[in-house]
Amino acid sequence: MEALVVYITAPNEEEGAKIARALVEERLAGCVNIVRPIRSIYRWRENIEDDTETLMIVKTQKRLFESLQKRVRELHSYTIPEIIAVPVVEGSSDYLKWLEEVSG
Repeated sequence: MEALVVYITAPNEEEGAKIARALVEERLAGCVNIVRPIRSIYRWRENIEDDTETLMIVKTQKRLFESLQKRVRELHSYTIPEIIAVPVVEGSSDYLKWLEEVSG
């Protein structure tokens, strides 16, 4: 199994929790941590924005990424949601075994 950590931002905790719950219920992720608040400074439509957001840290499998990304786009209120996947290079064998069992 190739594990991924996926970072997704949302405008608030309620939307983040809605997306997180769907990903776990639909077995597209084994676990989602919600971190709030975070401060995001970014360029959008030629303006510099400074917003408070919620960050989801999603643990999943590489083979589920396309389906996960599609589902996030369906649920997310942003025009272009941040969905960034990072490979897990090393991890606890027990945790990675659990992740494989509960997702996908």
